[in-house]
Parts: sequence; C-alpha cells; structure tokens
Amino acid sequence: MPETGLEQTLAPESAPEPIPDTEDIENPLTAAMDEQEQASIFAKLPIFELGAMKEPIENLNQTFEDLRVAKLDDFPELEDGIRVSWEVIYSKVRKGVPTPKKTKIGEFKRSIETSKEFMDALKKDKDKSPDCIVKPRVTAQSKGEHMKLPMYKGVFTSLEEAKASGKPITLVPGRDGKVYEIRREDSGTYTTPSGECGELSNIEAGFIPALPQIPCTYLLDILCFFRSLISSGYNYEAIANIYWDRVQNEFITVIPKQRVTATRADSELSENYGPERYIHYMDIHSHNIMPAAFSAQDDRDEKATRLYAVIGRLNTRLPEISLRMSNGGKYLSIDPRLVFDSIEGFYPSGWYDRANENLSTSDAGACIAPGHLNCLDVMCA
Repeated sequence: MPETGLEQTLAPESAPEPIPDTEDIENPLTAAMDEQEQASIFAKLPIFELGAMKEPIENLNQTFEDLRVAKLDDFPELEDGIRVSWEVIYSKVRKGVPTPKKTKIGEFKRSIETSKEFMDALKKDKDKSPDCIVKPRVTAQSKGEHMKLPMYKGVFTSLEEAKASGKPITLVPGRDGKVYEIRREDSGTYTTPSGECGELSNIEAGFIPALPQIPCTYLLDILCFFRSLISSGYNYEAIANIYWDRVQNEFITVIPKQRVTATRADSELSENYGPERYIHYMDIHSHNIMPAAFSAQDDRDEKATRLYAVIGRLNTRLPEISLRMSNGGKYLSIDPRLVFDSIEGFYPSGWYDRANENLSTSDAGACIAPGHLNCLDVMCA
C-alpha cells in the first residue's frame, strides 16, 4: 500500500464483557426484604420467661442482675443471686451469661444477632421471626432457714452441668431416683449416694387435692350399683368413673360401657368427656366379695396420673375401701377421708356415759369420743 503521509491508528478490538452468573446477582428486592425482615427481628423485645410466666423486657439497658432484683417480689426464689444463672435462647442458639452483674441485656442480645452462628441458625430455622428468650435458673434452693451453699459446692440437674461447673463437690440426681454426691480430688472422682442431704428440699410424698371433696352420696350410689352386680350370685366386678365438670363446678359419676366378669372389668372411656371441660379425677372398681386390695392386674392397668379406689367385701354390711394415687404409674396409698366428704352419724352423749360406767379408765380412753362416727372410719381397709 502506498504511503499517504497520514498515520492511521487502529484501536484494538475490545474483549466482550463476561455475562455475570444470575445466581451471583443479588436481587435488590430480595435483599431489601431480607434486610427489612432482619431489622424487624432485631427490633423485637426479648422475653423474660420463668415457668409459665412470660413478659417482654422493655429496658434493654438493665443488666441481668438488675432484672433479677426487679423480679424478686413475684419470684422470691431468685433472692440469692449466687444461685441464679441466666441463659438466652435465640432461634437455635443457646448462650449462658457468664457475668450477669456486668452484662446488659440489649448488648448481649445484639452480640448474638451479629454472630455467624445466629445467622446460620436463622437460615435453618422454620420460624423466621423467633423470640429471644431470657431465662433464669435457680441452681440450688434454701431449705428451712436461709442457707447458703459454700462456693466449692453445688446442686445440679445433670452430670454434664456438674462437670462444667468446676466445683469440687456436687450433688446430682441419678436415673435410679437417688441423689449422688460427687467429689473431685487430684487422686480421682469419688461418687456415692448422698443419703441425708441438707442442701436439698425436704419433700414428702402425698396428694394435695385441688378440687373439693367428693360428696359421700356419690360413693353410696356407686356402692349400691356394685352390690347389685353380686346379688344374682355371679359376683361381677365393675368400674365407675368420677369426673369434675369445669363449667358446672361439680362432680359427675359416669358408668362407662364395660365387659364384666367375676375377676375383671374392661371398660371404654367415653369421648363425651374430653379434657377441655372435664377432669378425669378418679376410677373406682369393685372386687365383689374379695378384699379391697389392688391386684397385679390393677398395677398394670392404672398407669394414668389420677386417683384410683377399689371396694371389696360387698357381701358384708360395711364394705372395705382402699384408695391410692398413680403418679405416672408410681403408686401411693391415700386416706379416703382426704378426698371424700363424710356422712356422720350422731348419738346422744348419754349413751357413751352409760357404757362408760362398765369400762375401766384405760378402756374408756380407747373409746370413740361422744358425738359422731364417720362412715369412712369403719370402711377403710
């Protein structure tokens, strides 16, 4: 090509810009929604929870110790701060509070929200707006007079907690129902049943009714029904259920459909007495002419937590009655007079005085005091 005297500059061809992967492009709308959702979560107040009580914590500048002091009037078990530990549960994140006197609730909540652990848990959590739960836990309680545990000793609900505490002497309940004392020495770990343990509450087995006493007329009606099943000579057993009606505030007796024999009664619970309205309070069954003693079959059947009564010797003028409670299949005998109201028979005091003339001083002291006799006094087996 001939020279023209003009320099011709050619621009190099520019490489085409790569097409970005659509998966790498963050949707602005989605990002804005995520950011707004996170902001709404972070704005939610944490929840103080103890037992069945829940309440939003409005003052986020208070420490966990401040919150403990504020709740003392309603929860006196929080009185001793040394025995109170704190845990924060947020989505699937659980964090203990190592220094409750210095740690502000709002700052601790924010520290969880800004952690990778929380963001990862939130992605996996089905609940995208979880509550931040603040829970105190009493690690030991006073018995009798106010008693403080020494710093080297603690009461814990699991072996793992006891180990994590670092205390040389710990008390831990075992699966066998015993409480064990564990001592950690340089030479090893020593574990024995604790026996008498002053650090634990003095608890007595028993039943405290939350309902009124059952009128004794209910018991007499059931007795008449049971007796009618042995009058033919077949000596059938039978079952009666007693419910508490939450609406009418009264007991009702229900005779369920059942198949009865001389040694067993199998019943079907009615669907008409659901727990929303009715409390299934007691089952009463008969042992016809046999003693009022719970059998091995009764032990297998009576697992639900409620009261159970058995009535026997129905062929006598005064039958026998035995009552027990089942606490998830663990039984304890109860005095029937605790749950049944009495029918009392009165007699003139002069009757006692006349009989007393022929009694020695020691015999007279053993006599029933003048006035009345509860029919359950002579029925209890």
